[in-house]
Amino acid sequence: MFTTVASGLRFPEGPVAMPDGSVIVVEIAAGRITRVRPDGATETVATPGGGPNGLAMGPDGKLYCCNNGGFNWQESGGYLIPHGQADDYAGGRIERIDLATGAVELLYKSGDFGCVLRGPNDIVFDRAGGFWFTDHGKTRPRERDVTGIFYARADGSQLTEVIFPSENPNGIGLSPDGATLYAAETYTCRLMAFRVTAPGKVDLAAGPGGPGIPLYRPAGYKFFDSLGVEEGGNICVATIGESGISVISPTGELVEFVPTPDIFTTNICWGGEDRRTAYLTLSGSGQLVSMRWPRPGLALAY
Repeated sequence: MFTTVASGLRFPEGPVAMPDGSVIVVEIAAGRITRVRPDGATETVATPGGGPNGLAMGPDGKLYCCNNGGFNWQESGGYLIPHGQADDYAGGRIERIDLATGAVELLYKSGDFGCVLRGPNDIVFDRAGGFWFTDHGKTRPRERDVTGIFYARADGSQLTEVIFPSENPNGIGLSPDGATLYAAETYTCRLMAFRVTAPGKVDLAAGPGGPGIPLYRPAGYKFFDSLGVEEGGNICVATIGESGISVISPTGELVEFVPTPDIFTTNICWGGEDRRTAYLTLSGSGQLVSMRWPRPGLALAY
């Protein structure tokens, strides 16, 4: 069912399928961004340090990176596992990376435009050239950050906390028409939907308690990680604990569950000419795998 594209990665996440058939991932535990070639060969794209997490291509052809500032790590049962805030943590940030040179540019840091960035996690661009990103926050002994969802311009001119509070949001994506923003909450294991009213704005009174509309929540002891959206509108959420991908319809129904062999399955993206080659990060075991997906993934903005 799965083909192993690369192994030995240090907690890979944030896969981006490139036109040349390669896939770019972060290795959070190594503080680097890595290109994986179709034959499994790897090369370092950039070394931003900290905790590079979510990735997306921007309108300028550069790579935009959510840097969570880093974790401490532990190994258990053959898995590499994030374990609280890094001892050398110095704040979250958004970085822009030149793929040709590997140069890393600090685009936004905590405090810019009055915004607090604790642990930026996942990112998606809209067709207007801006991007949404989640801040998952940090966990310390006996406390956890309360965080939000942000919108920013790619040129560094705008950073806004649009949704606050959010329950430690992780994955983020947009519906095919751009009218709905999806966010997956890790600890509540909820998929939330927000009505987009304009670039960087949502309906703040859409739900009973504010902007968020709870769309789906599975039973059992599970956690949601990152997500991807199919061309037809289904939302594919990496599900930790159950080990796999929960495919959820836009109306909140479970379409199917695709099991994987790693309890820390964290991300999905699509490549190939028909966008039906799914790439999954099996982070705990350090693998990037691929499989034939039954439906095409959504073509991203850039």
